[in-house]
Amino acid sequence: MTVVYIIAAFLVGGLVTWIVMNTMLKSRTSNILKEAEAEAKVLRENKMLEVKEKYLNLKNEYEVQCNQRNAKMQQFESKLKQREMQLNQLQSEVQRGRAENENTKENLNNQLDVVNSRKQELEKLNRMANERLEAISGLSAQEAKASLIESLKEEAKTDAMSYVNEIMEEAKMTANKEAKRIVVQTIQRVATEAAIENSVTVFNIDSDEIKGRIIGREGRNIRALEAATGVEIIVDDTPEAIVLSAFDPVRREIARLALHQLVTDGRIHPARIEEVVAKVKKQVEDEIVETGKRTTIDLGIHGLHPDLIRLIGKMKYRSSYGQNLLQHARETANLCAIMASELGLNAKKAKRAGLLHDIGKVPDDEPELPHAILGMKLAEKYKEKPEICNAIGAHHDEIEMDSLLSPIVQACDAISGARPGARREIVEAYIKRLNDLEKLALSYPGVVKTYAIQAGRELRVIVGADKIDDKEIETLSYDIAKKIQDEMTYPGQVKITVIRETRAVSFAK
Repeated sequence: MTVVYIIAAFLVGGLVTWIVMNTMLKSRTSNILKEAEAEAKVLRENKMLEVKEKYLNLKNEYEVQCNQRNAKMQQFESKLKQREMQLNQLQSEVQRGRAENENTKENLNNQLDVVNSRKQELEKLNRMANERLEAISGLSAQEAKASLIESLKEEAKTDAMSYVNEIMEEAKMTANKEAKRIVVQTIQRVATEAAIENSVTVFNIDSDEIKGRIIGREGRNIRALEAATGVEIIVDDTPEAIVLSAFDPVRREIARLALHQLVTDGRIHPARIEEVVAKVKKQVEDEIVETGKRTTIDLGIHGLHPDLIRLIGKMKYRSSYGQNLLQHARETANLCAIMASELGLNAKKAKRAGLLHDIGKVPDDEPELPHAILGMKLAEKYKEKPEICNAIGAHHDEIEMDSLLSPIVQACDAISGARPGARREIVEAYIKRLNDLEKLALSYPGVVKTYAIQAGRELRVIVGADKIDDKEIETLSYDIAKKIQDEMTYPGQVKITVIRETRAVSFAK
């Protein structure tokens, strides 16, 4: 029984405890719900306030935008009204102008009718006057017109020839004066050098004993030297001198320097010769590049391709008619720069074109092309500007000139090559040029004799007085000069003097 009471007590206590705990939980839950409802109410009110504030702000912004848009619309409407008023004014003016044009057109038509009627009257009077003149003169209108035209033609021809001569003389005086001034000033500002040898080099030695050492046993040293350098070595009876002969100046220079080192060192045998020649070739190649760089620096030319600089250096060892090619290129470059400055052109481009104009004479290979065309192709290969390439290719008229640099380079090349002492001319070619000058002038009818004088700088033409009159000698002189200019190649210029004289011969017996 006691156990039953205890269990019942536990059950009653547990039930009471559960009831108390349940009551407490319900009260706590209700408190939490009340607090949550209060917080939610506060949050709802805050959010409502924020929404109202944003709504008011957006409303204000929209009203401002609407006001701005309305203002713009008002301005646009006012501009449209002004434009409409202007168009109405223009339309009224156009209508007035159209009415005036109609009136003017009507007046002109009336005047044209009057002119046509008067023209018909004049034609009628002209026909009557012509008929009267034909009756008086005994000639028809066509015959009189032909006679008048023939007389006027002869008179006009004479007047035109004299007028042309006057214009040509005036143009020659002005153009020659200005051209001579530019050319003379250009030449005076450039230093010149005399012509040089271009096929052999003389190597001086201290004594003739060295000749035997150079020749070697059974000629093995000289054969090794010739094979290594490609130069013919002439050892003859000339005292204290050995002649190096080759068409390539670079090879001659390599042979000269190699001989100098071998003679100075004293050890001359085939193995040593090959070693020294190889070393000298490297030195000469370095010297070529250094010469090209120094030349471009001296002339103030920048941005050239390294291969072009090397070709410029090779010009030092090449000559043309006895004139050193590098000196000729430098001289032409300076002349081009001075002449371009005188004419108001780009002096730097002109100097660049003048320096590069003969690079086709020193290529690494030998293609069958004129040196001007080859030089132009090399310049194009190394990305030079088109006007410079054209100046290189056109300086001997192989291609057409398309820039002002081209005639400048051509003229300066001729000045550098044609000045006294610049080049040698082969005697046979010189005599042939003089004969060609005389034969060309003799081919014209009425020419009796021709004389090329002043080393081909002047051509005297004697004409028969009974075959050509004084009016025709000007035309003959011009035609001969034009033909020489088109068909012949010559340095400088050729003066053509036509002489016509009448001689009276009598004999006293």
